[in-house]
Amino acid sequence: MTKPLGIILAGGLATRMGGGDKSLLQLGGQSLLSLVIERLAPQVSNIALNANGDPTRFAGFGLPVLPDSIEGYAGPLAGVLAGLDYAAEQGADHIVTAAADTPFFPQDLVEVLQLAAKMKDTNIALAATPDPERGTLRQPTFGLWPVALREDLRAALNDGVRKVVQWTSRHKAADAMFPNWDYDPFFNINRPEDLQKAEAMLAEYS
Repeated sequence: MTKPLGIILAGGLATRMGGGDKSLLQLGGQSLLSLVIERLAPQVSNIALNANGDPTRFAGFGLPVLPDSIEGYAGPLAGVLAGLDYAAEQGADHIVTAAADTPFFPQDLVEVLQLAAKMKDTNIALAATPDPERGTLRQPTFGLWPVALREDLRAALNDGVRKVVQWTSRHKAADAMFPNWDYDPFFNINRPEDLQKAEAMLAEYS
């Protein structure tokens, strides 16, 4: 299968970390963003970064920086739209998104997303993990998204849609199931104590 364009979502407000850029926090001597780039790069054709504010703070990473095109903080779907618009300019037909605060995501993320979409005869998929209470826990910042749906997404955002699953369900998105190993592969860093837990995970599982 063709490698899609990779979009790292770093446009969040990081309120639970006290603000600022979570992606620039250090983990194991590297920034979270560096770790995410390292994990995503082999799986995609190229990478761009969705982030708002002054792009020069990411200059050292050598990535195109894509701000949200929707006014106000519209959540992850706004970052997806920014990625889809960029992909259209680049002539790509799909993007895969990954969150900048989730450094342990699967190294076969793209492959499993693509296979899940193919098996359901669709072109859109969200990563998911088994959940003992809900059955399936979707990971809305990790997905395969077709450029063909970008105008539909723009209209939905302008209509006030903010929840990822609300929009993806309209398009029969596939669930790409990933097992919970000895740790949650989609563990993300929201609070200072999460960073401490991630340090322990990095030491144990890397």
